[in-house]
Amino acid sequence: MKYSFPSFRFLFLIFSIALLNFSCSEEYNPKPKGFNKIELPGHRYQKLVEKHPYTFEYSTAAKILKDSSWLAEPHWLDIYYPENHCNIQITYKKFGEKKAEFDELIDDSHKLTNKHNIRAYSIDESVVKTPNGYYATIFELSGEVPSQFQFYVTDSTKHFLRGALYFRTAVKNDSLAPVIEYMKIDAMKIINSVQFEK
Repeated sequence: MKYSFPSFRFLFLIFSIALLNFSCSEEYNPKPKGFNKIELPGHRYQKLVEKHPYTFEYSTAAKILKDSSWLAEPHWLDIYYPENHCNIQITYKKFGEKKAEFDELIDDSHKLTNKHNIRAYSIDESVVKTPNGYYATIFELSGEVPSQFQFYVTDSTKHFLRGALYFRTAVKNDSLAPVIEYMKIDAMKIINSVQFEK
């Protein structure tokens, strides 16, 4: 008795039917890329108790750390948010009666902000008057930049306080957008509550 193998045409026909059968199933669409849900606490504030020539209110979710960089001055600090892996760096300068000193501090602030021009889509600058009568300049940066919000507050006579928001994670501002907005509210609380010593 002879066994004959199915012909090539027969195998091709079986394979084609099977392929058609599988291709008639539901269409496959890849899911869009998503981000993890970020839980953010409510905004609650406390007054800075450390002795500095300034005071302000900051988040109860944050810790005050002494600035540990090699160029840090006595009244520089970090407002560190352990849950969000970010901090608001605070620097402070006291200046004399010479207008040139004041102009230099403002110029330095603009230079530090403009260092992000390479990666920033835009830098929006606005000037506000705080409830305590000081002037604040606010810089909001868009794009994949390491610092999305910067500001300075001054009484224009002897006190100059500068702040900058930094994340200690890889810069992915789309996924960080809710945290960035949350941090802007906290930064505005600092700006609006700053009080300099007389």
